[in-house]
Amino acid sequence: MTTTTPPPTRPAVEPAPASTGRGYAARVSLGRVFAPVPSEFLLMASTALLLTGFGLMMVLSATMASAVAEGQSPFEVVLKQAVFAVIGIPLMFIASRVPVTFWKRIAWPALIVSTAFQLLVFVPGLGVENDGNRNWIQVAGLQMQPSEFLKLTLALWLGYVLYRKQTLLGLWRHVFIPVVPVGGLVIGLVAVGSHDLGTGLILMAILLGCLFFSGVKLRLFLIPLLLVVGVAAYFAVTSPNRMRRIMSFLDVDSLGCYNAVVGSCYQALHGVWGLANGGVFGLGLGNSREKYGWLPAKANDYIFAILGEELGLVGCLVVLTLFALFAVGAFHVIRKTRDPFVRIVAGGLIVWIVGQALLNIAVVLRLAPVLGVPLPFLSQGGTSLLSVLIACGVLLSFARTLLVKTPVAPAR
Repeated sequence: MTTTTPPPTRPAVEPAPASTGRGYAARVSLGRVFAPVPSEFLLMASTALLLTGFGLMMVLSATMASAVAEGQSPFEVVLKQAVFAVIGIPLMFIASRVPVTFWKRIAWPALIVSTAFQLLVFVPGLGVENDGNRNWIQVAGLQMQPSEFLKLTLALWLGYVLYRKQTLLGLWRHVFIPVVPVGGLVIGLVAVGSHDLGTGLILMAILLGCLFFSGVKLRLFLIPLLLVVGVAAYFAVTSPNRMRRIMSFLDVDSLGCYNAVVGSCYQALHGVWGLANGGVFGLGLGNSREKYGWLPAKANDYIFAILGEELGLVGCLVVLTLFALFAVGAFHVIRKTRDPFVRIVAGGLIVWIVGQALLNIAVVLRLAPVLGVPLPFLSQGGTSLLSVLIACGVLLSFARTLLVKTPVAPAR
């Protein structure tokens, strides 16, 4: 009896040849794209996008009337802002895919490049002066503020230096060198060279925030804190313009506040009036009265006043809640990470973004002197929006590392 061997059956799915590896590469690539992300990633990304959209809406509302009065399109200003949003949002998600080792490698080069970029404000024909501050450059009709990128690169550099010195931070000389000389140079270029005390204070806050989250002992942390306070007080006292603005913060209501030409508290008073006009529910989107020539900085430093006038207390609370949620996501990254570099840089970035937002809102509420710092995500200013979105990308990159389980070294 003869038996016939049945022909071999062909597998349902034929594996890709080992030499090409095409099927495997495609599967891995798609797996990385659709890989799960931690809740902190989703929280920070969603709040950043909502705040950016909110900002574009408010910039449009604040600038439509003045643009039409000047014979321009009502969408002239918001379209310029939208260009930076369209560039910044993809950059944010690209930065979120970058590994932490990349941010460590570019810390020094990024600070050097951004410092050289800041030096361009002193070049004749490029530097632009506004209200006594020479902190902008203008190229081909496009105005940029280089100091906005210094905030991000200073945080990265401080994080890298303090991360490398983790075991030496108990000694004051390793805390101060090179942090104080390099940080002082960067802050001095902005606060002394460009006369922009507001941005200088934010840079000082970033430096202190990075020192705090690095775990420096309290007695070593107090010395830089006292230095920062002393330097800020010196810059304020030695400038008549800054002193006038600070004293106007204490001037609750005087005849000078009603004169737009000589009254240093004129804008601060109208900012409070805008908030008062809005009440609880606001006058309605686009119905602000202060934007019709009464509030000069309506689209940048005082956009929160327009928001409060049109959307009322409810709109203000929504924006504050979004910033709070963004801070919660960042602090969760700081709490959960085991990488000192991630903790230090994330701490510096959250001090910058949320601290600057709170300072801007305090200025509008007349709880702080006028310092000229924009409201992150919302104020008009393409460079400010772009730098904040890239900083958010760095935080999102750090959030991705929370899914990686770092082994704990055994106790000796």
